[in-house]
Amino acid sequence: MNKQKREQIFERLAAAIPEPTTELNYSSAFELLIAVVLSAQATDKGVNKATAQLFPVANTPAAILALGEEGLKHYIKTIGLFNSKAANIIKLCQSLMDKHQGQVPASREALEALAGVGRKTANVILNTAFGLPTIAVDTHIFRLANRTGLALGKNVLEVEQKLNKTVPAKFKKDAHHLLILHGRYTCIARKPRCMSCCMTDLCEFNTKNLF
Repeated sequence: MNKQKREQIFERLAAAIPEPTTELNYSSAFELLIAVVLSAQATDKGVNKATAQLFPVANTPAAILALGEEGLKHYIKTIGLFNSKAANIIKLCQSLMDKHQGQVPASREALEALAGVGRKTANVILNTAFGLPTIAVDTHIFRLANRTGLALGKNVLEVEQKLNKTVPAKFKKDAHHLLILHGRYTCIARKPRCMSCCMTDLCEFNTKNLF
């Protein structure tokens, strides 16, 4: 796929999705961090339902530590893998208190050192909470990038690296949300909604690129 076509794709995505942002509900970098950790193998809707109960009670590292692991489980028990997520969140909160004065750090290295935080989560926080032009590649973006020919790769890191090199600079900050929302609602897994897609004529989809 050439530079001109990529530019057109992002122009159209930006026009179709004028306010690209996360569908997770949050009001601080810490709330976003907890929501993203909880969202692994879970839906944003399910996470929002749980955090709507959790955050009014505990939305700081100190407050969650005061709840304790068992207390935290009470609020997130409807989310998949809640036992391991609760354990990681308690460790994460303790690290924030011990090493970062209770604040969410704005560096990849510091974020990835937190329990339950990998590269994808760190990218989401850096982009959404701190406005950095990072691209977190989840299953939707991985599928869309390969299917359309936007960024072919055998794994998420390879796709991320190609997107970082090829996404037009003016769209870099919003690229993550533009791609994830398009992948979530239009370029869906089993039957992509090509008839309602804003970039059908630019897409290089074929069966070889189907993920």
